[in-house]
Amino acid sequence: MRTADLTTALILAAAGLLVLWDSLRLGVGWGTDGPQSGFFPFWLAVMLIATCSVIGWQARRRPSRVPFVTREQLKPVLTTLIPSTGFVILVQFLGLYVATALFIGFYMRWIGRYGWVPVILLGVLFPVFTFVVFEKWFLVPMPKGPLEAWLGY
Repeated sequence: MRTADLTTALILAAAGLLVLWDSLRLGVGWGTDGPQSGFFPFWLAVMLIATCSVIGWQARRRPSRVPFVTREQLKPVLTTLIPSTGFVILVQFLGLYVATALFIGFYMRWIGRYGWVPVILLGVLFPVFTFVVFEKWFLVPMPKGPLEAWLGY
């Protein structure tokens, strides 16, 4: 457990240092019209680095032979990670809306054990609703696939 905590703390602290460095490049002061572009990222990076320091300090007292994750703890993580990874891959080929319909339908049926009627209703209605909200109301284009191209979007 100690190794995992220290590794995570070091990786996040390195990311914090990168954000800190780039924030300094953008400017972290207060301009005439308010905070400069790097002001908020700078302070978030400072808090992240401080938090990582506390995690690293606490991790030195933990036993190192305790497993990071047990097989029982890993199962729920993988039941979320595998479908989510599939969703991200499908977005590249099918677009956001079709991939969302498949993800919701698969997840509801496989994990939730819902019947086909709610799976199909929610799997279709939620992507249609998000399409209307983002594409029509907010005019924000989202990744589209062959179905949307076939429908003229």
